[in-house]
Amino acid sequence: MNKLITKSCEEIMTTLYKPIEFAVDGLLAQGLYILAGSPKAGKSWLALQLCLAVAKGEKLLERETASGTALYFCLEDGYERIQKRLYELTDEPSDNLFFSIMADSIGCGLEEQITKFKSAHDDLRLVIIDTLQMVRSETDSTYGSDYAELLPLKALAQQLGICIVLVHHLRKAADSDPFNMVSGSTGLNGCVDGLLVLIKAKRSANQATMHCTGRDIEDTELLLTRHGARWTVTDESEDKPPDIFSFAIHDLMIEKLSFKGSATELCGLLTEKYSQEFFPNMIKKELTLHGYELQSYGVKFSHKRSNGQRLIMLEYDRDSDTGDGKNLMPEPSQNADPAVTVGKSESSQTVDTIDSASETNSNTCEKSADPVRQLAVPFRSGADPEYAIINGKKVEVKSYSLDEILRQSAAKIRAKVFAERGILVPEFDPAL
Repeated sequence: MNKLITKSCEEIMTTLYKPIEFAVDGLLAQGLYILAGSPKAGKSWLALQLCLAVAKGEKLLERETASGTALYFCLEDGYERIQKRLYELTDEPSDNLFFSIMADSIGCGLEEQITKFKSAHDDLRLVIIDTLQMVRSETDSTYGSDYAELLPLKALAQQLGICIVLVHHLRKAADSDPFNMVSGSTGLNGCVDGLLVLIKAKRSANQATMHCTGRDIEDTELLLTRHGARWTVTDESEDKPPDIFSFAIHDLMIEKLSFKGSATELCGLLTEKYSQEFFPNMIKKELTLHGYELQSYGVKFSHKRSNGQRLIMLEYDRDSDTGDGKNLMPEPSQNADPAVTVGKSESSQTVDTIDSASETNSNTCEKSADPVRQLAVPFRSGADPEYAIINGKKVEVKSYSLDEILRQSAAKIRAKVFAERGILVPEFDPAL
């Protein structure tokens, strides 16, 4: 009998696990997926489009992709047809996309073929097998046999940290649940990490709905339109607010360098600095989930119990900060404050205020037809900093050179690329 291995709830909830990496943001993560559709519905075109997007680091269906090598087992076509389809989708070949028109079966060599390819291409992100039927060795279609047959590929995807997509067919019988239309038993659905089901209302139609579900993705329905050979999204995408929690912690720690205290105390510091509400019951969860990203910004997180109280400990290391020790939080004043202006060059810090500082407040309001100008009235008193009146409040006018803005923006992008893809981009030099 094998020894039972367990982990406590406390251990799991406080361990910093490496975040799940997505081949296609919010759509395909590390693991095993099925892309199913009726015959000639356009699923192979979508699969090829997916491979090209990952290989070139381009968007797919308005979603970001993780750039890397893609391997396409195109088992029902020859190289001539692949060539024709490639020219329908792109004029520029990619060095990161590879094809094979032959493969061993699952459990009879396919896993070894993929493993050897991964050893030769360390940045392998995506493997597509078109179709599943071509690599099956089981003739039974019971729940147990279907589940067991796909299990080696599921384990391989997790072991190699890649996304494997199996192109499959739908049964002819319609169903109110599109995922029940996947050909075979529900063992296939139960084994894979996600399902993408492409359904066209009519065979001749250029519109289709792709139903998406999975363990690491939200249930989604995408309305697609086919323009020539390429599928595009036709429904409006919902814009989600950016996740800036790591930026907030990073910028706070630039000032504090270290912190030791309760979640309530940390929330108080964040609220005081950003004038936003932070919740003590969520702060530890957010720190744990953002642990890897915070490490890339030079912030180390740990915690301990002391006298029955949970203490949070944060340490900032400037040398480990991919943000170069600069603030990453977007400043609200730069987005909404009309008094904030940008300098024209590194050598000139002169700012263009809304109206000349020599004009009186009344003259400015009378001459300006712009309602924003009527709210922001700049003035200067002696050697004091320049200020503006915003809705009756005195606000200091900040000036930034264009180079400073570019450097800050570049630092944020470098930090995001490192956190999401592990790629260290050289520092931006505006002089080049």
